[in-house]
Amino acid sequence: MTDHDQLVRLLATRSARRGQFTLASGVQSTLYIDARVTTMSPEGLSLIGPLALGAIRDSGWQPNSVGGLTLGADPISYAIAYASQLAGSPLRAFTVRKEAKVHGTGKLIEGPFDPLDRVVIIEDVITTGGSAIRAIDAVTAAGAAVVGVLALVDRGEGGRVRIEHAGYSVRSLTTAEEIASCMP
Repeated sequence: MTDHDQLVRLLATRSARRGQFTLASGVQSTLYIDARVTTMSPEGLSLIGPLALGAIRDSGWQPNSVGGLTLGADPISYAIAYASQLAGSPLRAFTVRKEAKVHGTGKLIEGPFDPLDRVVIIEDVITTGGSAIRAIDAVTAAGAAVVGVLALVDRGEGGRVRIEHAGYSVRSLTTAEEIASCMP
């Protein structure tokens, strides 16, 4: 079984549920994918880091850093940064807050983010693309160049198209359809 197949199976058994759900976007769905159950597990992190790093390299984006809107993007970004260090070509990870801090430095972007970076925006699950667009807006307002968007899961519900229409290339490691087909 390939690492990709193992990741899909892990998402299908740990993160996916059938029923009636209202997603963060407000969209109704009969499939819910709580990717954090997988992305925050040792098995998930060990699969996601190298697979995502490979997808970034295959894309030709050549970023300096990876990150996205907290909380969904965080473990994926950290797994990629760790895998990149092991591979000898380190990428830094950052987090985009949902709101700027009202104390201290008032940062919206946390971590070793550099405004001159070439950035890949990370997303756990793309539905409408709203979280990725918010992260894109934050990092471009800070001066960075977004070279692409990488999602763990694309639900296939228009988010990818919305991001692409905004001018950004999108890749995903898997799809909701692929996960659903492996559910018990």
